[in-house]
Formats: sequence, C-alpha cells, structure tokens
Amino acid sequence: MKKLLTIGLFCTMTAFASFGQNRTIKFDTDVVTKDQVTIKGQKVAYSATAGNQPVWDENGKAIASLFYVYYERTDVPNRENRPLVISFNGGPGAASCWMHLGYTGPKRLLIDDEGYPVQPYGIQDNPNSILDVADIVYVEPVNTGFSRAANDSIPKSKFFGVNADIKYLAEWINNFVTRKNKWSAAKYLIGESYGTTRVSGLALELQNSHWMYLNGVVLVSPTSLGLDRGGQVAAANLLPYFAATAWHHKVLAPELQNKDLTAMLPEVEQFTINELLPAITKGGFLEPEKKKAIAAKMSKYAGISEKVILEHNLMVPAPFFWKELLRDKGYNIGRLDSRYLGIDKETAGERPDYSAENTSWQHSFTPAINYYLREVLGYKTDLKYFVAGQTRPWDREGANTDMTGENLRQAVAQNPYLHVLTQSGYYDGACDYFNAKFNMWQMDPGGKFQSRFDWKGYRSGHMMYLRTEDLVTSNEDVREFIKKTTPKPDQPAKYSR
Repeated sequence: MKKLLTIGLFCTMTAFASFGQNRTIKFDTDVVTKDQVTIKGQKVAYSATAGNQPVWDENGKAIASLFYVYYERTDVPNRENRPLVISFNGGPGAASCWMHLGYTGPKRLLIDDEGYPVQPYGIQDNPNSILDVADIVYVEPVNTGFSRAANDSIPKSKFFGVNADIKYLAEWINNFVTRKNKWSAAKYLIGESYGTTRVSGLALELQNSHWMYLNGVVLVSPTSLGLDRGGQVAAANLLPYFAATAWHHKVLAPELQNKDLTAMLPEVEQFTINELLPAITKGGFLEPEKKKAIAAKMSKYAGISEKVILEHNLMVPAPFFWKELLRDKGYNIGRLDSRYLGIDKETAGERPDYSAENTSWQHSFTPAINYYLREVLGYKTDLKYFVAGQTRPWDREGANTDMTGENLRQAVAQNPYLHVLTQSGYYDGACDYFNAKFNMWQMDPGGKFQSRFDWKGYRSGHMMYLRTEDLVTSNEDVREFIKKTTPKPDQPAKYSR
C-alpha cells in the first residue's frame, strides 16, 4: 500500500555526547506514515508516528528525548475515545522492539513458527495485532532504542533506578496523553519482564501524582515485583517450571509424559505447596527417609537424578538445572526459554556458558527493527539503536524500591475500574510461570480482587508470542481483556456490597 509521509519538527536539534555517543539528538520531532493491516479478517487502516518527545525537568528544561512509535487506527469515528495501550519492555535497559515487532504491533519480524531466525531478515504483517481494538504506543526509556539524555552532564540517577524510572516516565506519559488528546480514552499499561516492575509502579504513580486512572495492567512474564518469595519459597517454587521443561524435552516417565502438559502440572503444583515447601523449611532436621522420598518425587517431576537433588539438599538452582537436564545428550537449555538448546565447551559445570535463547532473539530482532524504523517508517538518524544493556548501574535503593507489586495492589484497591492480566510461558526459567501465579496470590491476600486478577499460560517461554500458536492466543487474551475492562458509558467506578 502507498504510504503518505509527513515530517514535523517542533524543536531545534542539538548535538551532544549522550552517554558516550556524540551524534544528533532529536528532541521533538515525528515522521508519520499511513498503512493498513488485515486483523482477524478485517482491514484496519492506521497511521504510524515515529517520533521524539522531551523529558522535562522541574524547571521546564528538556533533559532527555524519548523515542516512541505510536499506532493509531484511522478508519473509525471518535478516535479520541479509543482505548490506548502504553507498551514497555524491561531489562532494565531493554528496548521496546521485542513486543513492538514480536507481539502486539501491526508488523512482525520474520521468524519461523517456533520463533527462530530466518533469512533474509525482514518484517511481515501481523494478523493478530491488537490494533483493531486499541491504539498502541511503544516507549523507549532513556538509553534504549534511540532515546538519550540531553548531554553527559545530566546525572544518570535522573533515569537509572526503580523510583527515578517510574517518576520521569509518568511525567512523559501525562504529556503524551495530553498531546494525543487521549484523556477521555480507557488506558492500559503493558510491560514485559522488568517492564512489569515498571508498569506496576506506574499504575500507582499515574493515579496519585497525575490523577490518571487506568483500566488495566498487563504483566507479561513478571518479575517478583518486590513480593516476598525468597529463600525456601524461591527454591520450592521452581519445581513446576522444571517439570514443564522436562515434559517438553520428553525426559519424564511415561505416566507423566503421556499426559498433556496442563493435565500434568497441577499434580506438581500441589506437591510443591503441600510437601516440598514444608520439607525444605525443615532443612537439616528433615528426617532422612522423608528427605529421600521427597528427592525421589522431585526427580520424577524434574527429570534429573535423585542423587544431584540430594546433593543440593532439595534446593536445586535454576542454572544447574539448565546445565543438567540434557547434560548426557551434550546440550544445555535456555534460561528465558528452555525449549532452546545450546552447546558448551564442556558438558561438566554448574551453569551454561551462554544464553542460547537470547543470542537467537538478538539475531532476529536487531536487523528487523533497524530496517523497519529507518526504511519502512522513514525515521532517519545516525544514532545506534540500543537493543539492550546501556542503563547500568541501576539504583534499587530507597523508599518503596522494588515494592511495585504492593503499589499495583494499592492502585487496584483505589480504582474499581482497574484489572490485571498476567501472561506467562511455561518454559520461562527467569520469570517462571508458577512464581507469576504466586505473585497474583500474594497481591490479593484478602481475596477481594479475584474477579479483577487473571492469569494465562502459554507453551513457550519469556517471549511467548514468538511461537506462532501462542502469538494468536496471547494477543486474543489481551484483546478480550481490553474489551472486558472497557466500561460501558453508564458503568460507575464504585464498590457495591
């Protein structure tokens, strides 16, 4: 389809050495293209704005420029009332390209049905995008994508930390919503990995500091969100993920392997809660016969030997599991997606040499996002697109730091409209699915919000949407979540007895 190109420039461009890169920074500019995509059999016309919007300090001075891509459906009336989804990735330090070109946007990178790179690199239409039901903006925090601080004299502490990140991004969102005339729209935050820490904190910050009330928060592969699940709980809670991964690699005994994944896992989850956690809690005072029986059951579910489980006193570290599961076959498995295989220098050792899944993802996403932004959306810059890793050190100190799960709980309590959807891949070993369920349970200790919290699982890993089958179902789950939580015109935000 022919694209119409417009360019807007509102601020002069200035050259600075932003955290080591002396290239031109655009503070307030955009490039707009027009296109269409067929979603669920329906043609959807849209505009795509690739632009920059400043971050202002308390004195009204631009201290950074955030790059974003905004998709707005153009073939519908009352566009100012269409739901708005604000999308963040994680890291901290990960660009937005992952969910942008992998998940919810109207274009998707070229990969095979299981998510592996194919050549030639490029993009294709995404027939599962949520653009049919909501406008979407993908935001790049400072030092991700093309976003940069104004100059090297700006303290990194303004941006690189749990609280600082939430504070400046909330200000930026306020400005964006105002500029795009979306105050009357239902609003949603979606975050992946560390992005779930970010959006959980933003939910309360937007309410309390900007009087912006959300309709939904989507947590894709959530972190701990600061909820207490350390020590013995952390060790026990890994077992369901171990079992799912062992099932995928077909190393379980027939009585378990012959069951479907979701038919097998409830048994493991119940064992984890009712037997494994109490056993680990007793530590060295657990009776030897009981310890051996627990290890035997763990071996049955995890696909690794009773011997190595006993050597770890029932507390098997995830890195050891990634190395051990297929050690006899000469492979390790991926951290973020344990379907992926890697080959180490030596089969011996306590952890893999590298992350097999992450190298595969960098391989496919980096050329695709650079091609798409520069050649398809027409955004021209000499800045390097930072895919990841440019935001260290990250400050986790201070009041309410890494307690964003409690922030999200409080936001839900204050706002009867606010709902939460959690999405997890069964084979994610970094932000595993059972701990994501545990998060949800702990965020609602009183049991008052069960109708407003939901969890969905998928047969892939951290980026569940890279597998085509899960791309379809995960997008549909988000689509239905938006439809369900967008209130009717006469529906008040209130509690009723």
